[in-house]
Amino acid sequence: MFKTPKIFQKLFPKVIWQIPNNEKIIYLTFDDGPIPNVTPWVLDLLKKYQAQATFFCIGDNVLKHQMVYHQILEDNHVIGNHTFNHLNGWNTKSQTYLENVEKCENEILNASKIFRPPYGKITPKQIKILKQNGYKIIMWNVLSYDFNENLDTEKALNKIIKHTCSGSIIVFHDSLKAFDNLKILLPQYLAYFSNRGFVFKGIER
Repeated sequence: MFKTPKIFQKLFPKVIWQIPNNEKIIYLTFDDGPIPNVTPWVLDLLKKYQAQATFFCIGDNVLKHQMVYHQILEDNHVIGNHTFNHLNGWNTKSQTYLENVEKCENEILNASKIFRPPYGKITPKQIKILKQNGYKIIMWNVLSYDFNENLDTEKALNKIIKHTCSGSIIVFHDSLKAFDNLKILLPQYLAYFSNRGFVFKGIER
């Protein structure tokens, strides 16, 4: 499912699936970084297209790769919280989940407090607690599947282009696992929409 079904969006109305607009704006997001070599490659490509993005960072990766993390900040991209250890909310007690989110927050020092649950797996109770603690929860309406090692990149590119519209939030991954597919998908995706007058912005609080 490259496009998030409408039923999911209706079942979880308290999270953000897309940001409708009439200005040809797309919201690029990158999960699971920062990672040496991968994240800097993404940053260089974004500069080429004058594109701003949102990076949902894993706290442990921020701790391990401080120089790469600061590159994201220096390029004025938006930082989001992706837990400290990439936790699956469905398999984690709510208090433990919140503590892990806050542990990540201590590393990224993110004033905007935007959050994306790893795997998109989060419980209604966890959503409620996080919102009470001031977090804005960001999901997506287009998924690139760049993490799939068996991905047919030509078909995937056609699908994500087809499902993208003004206000779409699309997920890519600045991770080692996704890098081979990302190197094919992202340049073509950016070129396609840039040539059609779209701009790419970060998600703001």
